[in-house]
This record gives sequence, structure tokens and C-alpha cells, in this order.
Amino acid sequence: MKTYLECWMEVAAALFSQALAGEPELVESLPKPLGERSFGYVATISGEVAGRFTVLLDGAILDAPLMGEGVDQKAAWSELLREAADAAAGDLLAATGTKCQVAKFEEAGGDGRVSRAMQIRSGEKTWTLLLRDEVGKAEAVPAPPKPVAEPAASPAGQAPGLELLLDVELDASLRFGSREMPLGEILDLGPGDVVELDRHVADPVDLIVGDKIVARGEVVLVNGNFGLRVTEVAAPRKRLESIRCLF
Repeated sequence: MKTYLECWMEVAAALFSQALAGEPELVESLPKPLGERSFGYVATISGEVAGRFTVLLDGAILDAPLMGEGVDQKAAWSELLREAADAAAGDLLAATGTKCQVAKFEEAGGDGRVSRAMQIRSGEKTWTLLLRDEVGKAEAVPAPPKPVAEPAASPAGQAPGLELLLDVELDASLRFGSREMPLGEILDLGPGDVVELDRHVADPVDLIVGDKIVARGEVVLVNGNFGLRVTEVAAPRKRLESIRCLF
């Protein structure tokens, strides 16, 4: 079933092309840190689906007169993004029969958690746009989990004596995808060339330790740095197998 996020992306692509000077494109991309001038807005959605939908923008876009000359660019972006939020609610109703509305729309910042990253492209210029989708079925929105103390006991199935190694530091890396290439193509690579990987931008990325996948998740931004929000994790025994070749 179509989601509010999918409706917003379709509506925003059409609105941006119509309302902004130069008819820029809205395309998916990998998350990128936003500068100190970044700004954003959060729409509080109510109805048969409910939650919060946040849009964050690269502040450098305010230097480009995309909204027209002599216009308060930030105020105009607020109006355009509010229009996109309302239109997405209407599009969701038309597509699925799901009733919802924008109950509140206000300025907001980000906390590093990102659902989708986009780019606004106009000629040779690009600006990053980050989306955080927390909209779901109203009856399925969970209450915030209560913090629980971590158990003092060792993890189940932990090998005897393993606690002696728990402070050992290991290299972990993220793998966004891969591709087989002939040596000739590799030697011909130059600045500006694009290498297409075997993974879609919305697919989870792998957390690799010792050439083994120990977890998968979504790329997020944490204080201006890339991070990983884990959505899948291997069993403890499988994770231990990843360090065999390191000792």
C-alpha cells in the first residue's frame, strides 16, 4: 500500500518543478551532512495514519533565488513545503482511501535520524534535502519504550573466557554495495566518473567485521558524521565467527 512518504515524494517532485525557477529535479541520493545554516519543518499528521514528517534543507539553497527575485526565500520555502504536506495527504486519500490531514506545521531541526535522502538539482548546482518519516497507522503508533537496565549476566551462548576479549578493538566498515569490473575499466577511471553499484539507494547497508556481515541497517547522520541505525543483526555465534581470522 502506498505510504505518506511515497505520496510526498511524488507531490514534491511535481511542485518543485512547477514552483521553482529553473524547474529543478528532485532525485534520491545518499545522506550528506547539512551545514550550520540548515533549516527544516515538521508536519504533524493526524487521522487514519498519524505521526510526524520532517523535511530538512541545506541552508545554501537560500542563496539561490529559486523562489523568485526579491522574495523572502525561507518564508517561501515554508509555504511550499506546507503545500506539499497537505497535497501528500490528499494524494494518499485518492490513492488508498486513507484519511489524514496536517494538524500542525512548524519549524523544526533534526536529530540525525533520516528515512530518505534527496537532492534538488538545478543545472550544475545541487542541494541536499533529508526526510524523516514517522507516519504510520494511527492504532499502530507505539508508545516510547521504557528504558531497561542491561543484564549483568554474560550473553547467552557466550564461550567461557570470552569476557577477556570484550575490550579488544576491531575495525568495522559499512558496505553500500559492490560491482565486478574489468581491469581495463578500473585503469580508465578518472575524476567525475560514476561507478554504479548492485544496491538500490533505499536498500540496507552491511556492517562488516573481519569480512563477515554482522548487521544491516540504515545510514543516518550523527552530529555531522555518518552512522548506522541497525535494523538486522546476526546471532551472537555468527558475530563471533567474524573475528576468527583476526586472532
